[in-house]
Amino acid sequence: MENTVQFSTIQLIASIISLIVAYLLFKNLPLTQLKVNKKLQHLVFGCCASVFILWMFRTGIYEGLTVHFLWLAALPLILGFRWAMFSACLVLLGVTLTGEENVNMLGVNFLLGVLLPISITYGIYSFTFHKLPRNIFIYIFLCAFIPGALTIALKMMALSGYYYLDGVYDWPTIHDNYFIITSLMLFPEAMFNGMTITILVIHKPHWVCTFHDKLYLKNNHTP
Repeated sequence: MENTVQFSTIQLIASIISLIVAYLLFKNLPLTQLKVNKKLQHLVFGCCASVFILWMFRTGIYEGLTVHFLWLAALPLILGFRWAMFSACLVLLGVTLTGEENVNMLGVNFLLGVLLPISITYGIYSFTFHKLPRNIFIYIFLCAFIPGALTIALKMMALSGYYYLDGVYDWPTIHDNYFIITSLMLFPEAMFNGMTITILVIHKPHWVCTFHDKLYLKNNHTP
């Protein structure tokens, strides 16, 4: 007998929403640029490879309650929102195909593990760009370091809520083996994303889509 994938109600709803969101995000994405624009090609697939490796190295006792670095605060700063979503989706498909994530969790992981972190980061970047002084230290700290901590905290809290509401695990199991680790992941994730952006804006600023020398270095002023 062939194995069939069983979806819970929440998983099915999440999958449908994910398909709609993915269609709206990618329907006008100029994928042909990946063929003609070598810089974009190298950045997108280089980021894919980097994030894939990070997501493969994970730890945890119970299935699903695993912890790993995200690097999803730096990703939209480097690629922009839609290309970051595209890159992260390829990684999510990759770790699902390799068996690190369950197929029935694809929709949930897309919404809580990809869309939520990247949207939060890009939202913070957009706010700081339009409302705060355009300063390199503000860019690094408020757009990369703090979002790094926020993204992993929100992802882990959201997934904790999902596992409890869907009845996958009881709350003591989730709390003792997953939720409680959230505080331990905040600083490492923040530092990892902050250092990534710091190194790139110093040595390879042209690789960072959202960073512009004339705005953050030569023309520091309040918008």
